[in-house]
Amino acid sequence: MKLLLAGIVLTFLTICDAQWYMFPVEAAQGARDMYRAYSEMKEANYKNSDKYFHAKGNNLAAKRGAGGEWAATIISDGREWWQIKTGRGASDSEADQEANRWGRSGGDPNRYRPPGLPSKY
Repeated sequence: MKLLLAGIVLTFLTICDAQWYMFPVEAAQGARDMYRAYSEMKEANYKNSDKYFHAKGNNLAAKRGAGGEWAATIISDGREWWQIKTGRGASDSEADQEANRWGRSGGDPNRYRPPGLPSKY
C-alpha cells in the first residue's frame, strides 16, 4: 500500500512538474536580493531613492520564483511593521509598501528612480 501511494505521489509530481523542493533555495536567493538592494541604498545614500530600492529588491527577489516572492513579502512587511511599531517613518510606510508591491508584481523599478541617481544602481 505504501509503495502504491509513493508511486502515485511520484507520478503526480512528475506530471505536474512541481518544483516545491526549490522553494527554500528561491527564498534564500530572494533574501539575498533584498539585502543587496538594501546595501546599495545605503551605499548610494541618495535623496528620495528609497522607493526605487524597495521596488528593485522586491522585483529581483520575486523573479526567483515563489520562494523569492515569499521572502520579499516577509522581509518588506516585517520591515514596515517594525517601522510603524517603533514610530520611525510610519507616515512613509504606505508609500514604501506600494513600491514593494509594484516590484513584486513585476513592475519596472525605474518608475521610482530619482533623477540623477548614478547609473551604477
